[in-house]
Amino acid sequence: MKFLTTGLESVSCVRHGFFTRQGGVSAGLYASLNCGFREGDKTENVVENRSRAASALGLAGENLVVARQVHGTDVAVVKKPWKRADAPEADALATAVPGVGLGVLTADCAPVLFADEKNKVIAAAHAGWRGALAGVLEATVETMRGLGSNPKDIAVAIGPCIAFNSYEVKDDFAGPFMKQDKGNKKFFKPASRKGHLLFDLPGYCAARLSASGIKTVHDVRQDTLTSGNIFFSNRRAFLKSEKGFGVQISIIALK
Repeated sequence: MKFLTTGLESVSCVRHGFFTRQGGVSAGLYASLNCGFREGDKTENVVENRSRAASALGLAGENLVVARQVHGTDVAVVKKPWKRADAPEADALATAVPGVGLGVLTADCAPVLFADEKNKVIAAAHAGWRGALAGVLEATVETMRGLGSNPKDIAVAIGPCIAFNSYEVKDDFAGPFMKQDKGNKKFFKPASRKGHLLFDLPGYCAARLSASGIKTVHDVRQDTLTSGNIFFSNRRAFLKSEKGFGVQISIIALK
């Protein structure tokens, strides 16, 4: 079982991990630690994979919660673990309850983990370009504030996602970002293909976090697209015309 950690290890009240695709029981395109209930993978495999990831952080499988992610900005406050059938639609989770693992699923989007050691509040967000542009990270900070946190006390870690040099988009993709803030130009650069740009998703997320008052932002700086044996990638599956792909999980919990 392999997972990455960041400077959040210095936050004594939390445990966290950005898991790779390795160490699970799924096969084929979903090999091996697929943690999303995908068509093409067996439900029992995903249940076992999630349990293994939770156990690696000292958590019971039933205490790991994952929302139904929809690329939006809703944040669910977790007061106790829920059953899969009761999972809300949300792209971020927050809690002040020890022993509950907050999980987010990604396969190129950025998993973002939040920890406030002073006030004992944590959160986890799924930040693709849509959610990040719409404000899911700011919504997460505001929800943590409602649980007694303060942005200046929050440390954040950005996990494995598609990197700047890998994220090719069409020219018109930049339009909404430019409309939001002309300064967002720095998150784009020309791609080798005419009519295309490269987009810096982790850099954009870090900037939005900083603008929200977050002083400490860690980044594992791992590219999901180019590391096929380590991470799942939606974009890589598309480029290879594969009919499915798995998703990795990132987890944070209060001790």
